[in-house]
Amino acid sequence: SALATGDFFGLHPGDKALQCLPVKYVAGKMMLVRAMILGLDLEFVAPNSHPLDHVDMDFDFVAMVPLQAQNSLTELKRVKKMIVGGAAVNKNLEKQLLQLPTQVYETYGMTETITHIAARKLGEKAFTVLPGVTVSYDDRNCLVIHAPRITDEVIVTNDLVELLNENQFIFVGREDNVINSGGIKLIPEQIEEKLSHQLTQRFFIASKPDAELGEKVILVIEGEAFDLPDDLYKTLDKYEKPKEILFVPKFKETENGKIIRKETLATVL
Repeated sequence: SALATGDFFGLHPGDKALQCLPVKYVAGKMMLVRAMILGLDLEFVAPNSHPLDHVDMDFDFVAMVPLQAQNSLTELKRVKKMIVGGAAVNKNLEKQLLQLPTQVYETYGMTETITHIAARKLGEKAFTVLPGVTVSYDDRNCLVIHAPRITDEVIVTNDLVELLNENQFIFVGREDNVINSGGIKLIPEQIEEKLSHQLTQRFFIASKPDAELGEKVILVIEGEAFDLPDDLYKTLDKYEKPKEILFVPKFKETENGKIIRKETLATVL
């Protein structure tokens, strides 16, 4: 995996890298492994939400979670290439990162692959797999990963994808998040993509049981209740429009800042 990352991002011995992720988790461990295998010159800072505040040098390669990237926008001009993982990069953050000279990639991976197996350059739609990895999909249109250098097992995911070829795919959404409302299958991530241009607060699309529809679409927004614009749903199809809006003071999330949807919903349903 470290070698594939080095090939994919064009890393060379002596390149300056920053270690700002906690090493008790895989992402932090992998930065150590990459440094040892690829011969990177690794600078350490305590893992926190503002990793570039206390270092004044330039870096060839940095790995961050989205919250760290958000808080480092004014300093990222000192970074040539950065990977962002652990949680999805929202549209507002992507717009801000695209204005910087830094080459920024969102990574895709899971526990079974140890670390990322694909990356998407911000501004592009498709993820491209790392060297030694190929992908296909099953009868649910869910991604299947073939990574013989990492594992002998073929990894079947619950991620709905649009497959472009054996090396590229577009992430569509999670199969286990799909909502069946009145016989219409709706993918929350697609609705969220449309609403991302309308809302600056963190939010997600979910569902709750409904006697008539089976499941009804709901919009869950982080923060105190406020008046929403009348044209909030102007980009949505009629079946996609939420039937109810819930406000949650603070979303439940992982240490990487990834929203835990079910736990968050449980606080208000």
